[in-house]
Amino acid sequence: MIHLILGGARSGKSSFALKEAELLINEQRLNPVFIATATASDDEMTARIERHKNERGEHWQLREVPLDLVGELNKASAQDLLLIDCLTLWLNNQLYLRPDDDPALATQQLTDALNGCQATVLLIANEVGLGVIPMGEVSRIFVDQAGWLNQAIGRIADRVTFVAAGLPLNLKSTQSLKDKKSLKGKQS
Repeated sequence: MIHLILGGARSGKSSFALKEAELLINEQRLNPVFIATATASDDEMTARIERHKNERGEHWQLREVPLDLVGELNKASAQDLLLIDCLTLWLNNQLYLRPDDDPALATQQLTDALNGCQATVLLIANEVGLGVIPMGEVSRIFVDQAGWLNQAIGRIADRVTFVAAGLPLNLKSTQSLKDKKSLKGKQS
């Protein structure tokens, strides 16, 4: 199962994702793996990373993966639950640390790896296209790439949830579609 969780800054998406992950871990007895894409580049980011660590329980295995999400997805087993926080920082790392690489290719490789992954995967991403259009070329390129990345993941995800003001809004749920079809069949 792939679940994409989108929202703006401080929308509550990470808290929502953690609650969803804990439910799945308990229901299905999955091995919790937190994949962090952030790097502590300054004091504020260090404090932000520390706050996220403190929100998780001791039972979470931490993997710091600023670039190679494909490798992590390929190593995962069906007994793993991967909580990836966040795709937007992963994209930033791709653009900043691998400026000569094609971000569309990185997105394609990521979606291919997700499609082949045996684990339950929850991905957190920022929805950056709802605000003011950035003035600089680099910022506009980032917003475009983030939008295309979110669309690509959204197409293959089983579930997509948008979080605003701490409230989840279901955008896509193939599970609920399957449930509705099975209920229809039982009623006939």
